[in-house]
Amino acid sequence: MDIKTATALRRLRLVSAPEAVSFLLLLVCSVLKRTTDFNAVPVMGAVHGVLFILYVIFWADAWNRTKWSKKTAALYFVLSVLPTGGFFAERKLKREAEDAVIASRARREGTVNA
Repeated sequence: MDIKTATALRRLRLVSAPEAVSFLLLLVCSVLKRTTDFNAVPVMGAVHGVLFILYVIFWADAWNRTKWSKKTAALYFVLSVLPTGGFFAERKLKREAEDAVIASRARREGTVNA
């Protein structure tokens, strides 16, 4: 894996958890708006919107660089629209990055012909 691909995956991983948190907070704010006088939906909506747009941009960049299958790319996109999906995406991306590092080291050391 080259440095640009690793960077694209890292960016996607770093934005996935905050995007999931902002989605959950937006849902909480929506409930609070309906049940109390507290209305933070405009602020949380804007924060979540920015994070979601960043996620989609970083997702598209990672898909382009990693050459994921359509199934894998669709999985990461679907995880972005589920309330806790960003947490699962972050964990899966971390595992994928760790596997790539291990494979890269093995190729360098000549242990594996991968």
